Amino acid sequence: MTSAYIIHLNGIVQGVGFRPYVFRLAQEMNIKGWVKNSSHGIYIHGEGEEIENFYRRLIQEIPPLAKLTSVECRETKYYGFDQFKIIESENEEESDVLISPDIATCKECLTELSDPENHRYHYPFINCTNCGPRYTIIKDVPYDRSLTTMASFSMCKTCFQEYKDPLNRRFHAQPVACPKCGPVVQLLNHQGEEIPGLGIEQLLSGEIIAVKGIGGFHLVCDASNSKAVKSLRQRKERGNKPFA
Repeated sequence: MTSAYIIHLNGIVQGVGFRPYVFRLAQEMNIKGWVKNSSHGIYIHGEGEEIENFYRRLIQEIPPLAKLTSVECRETKYYGFDQFKIIESENEEESDVLISPDIATCKECLTELSDPENHRYHYPFINCTNCGPRYTIIKDVPYDRSLTTMASFSMCKTCFQEYKDPLNRRFHAQPVACPKCGPVVQLLNHQGEEIPGLGIEQLLSGEIIAVKGIGGFHLVCDASNSKAVKSLRQRKERGNKPFA
């Protein structure tokens, strides 16, 4: 007998590839219905003969970066859906979903980063569903690109194809970008004018560079240059106290 379940999962379930994982599992097990983000986690409507096994695997084989804090499952009305979809997120007034931290670059992305044939070769903002910024780009939940600092960067054709491909590891990876469509690196002087290079010459000459990262600014200087360190201490008013 075909049954239908409504499943509610909460915890670290947004920004960790959970919806793509649910989608692929549903495809594998011939489950129909939908999955969506909400301000209270993830909701899934699933229908099919394997729905009980689907639910069991769903909570036992979660993505490596995910963490469940609550799981609810109950039978619901059977609608007879003919496919499984990722549908539009639901933004409710109150929210209690946990936000994933930023994740260090994964092995796959590091391989691409070093491959001269890859279109993201040496692209500093490379990421996928398994790594990259999360907490520092989120403006609000649910975790969708439109509610992140990436909203102003429209995906190019290549990135959009990856974003829409269920078999691609960048499927619904919200920070996805490349040199054609994403953020770029520039070196600016203190007057905001672009200058050549990456700051190496400035560091060697004892200057201090403010590196704007995804979550704020990092102050950089040559730690072996006593004058540079003294200048940074004076500017930060750190005295002899160790830097954070």
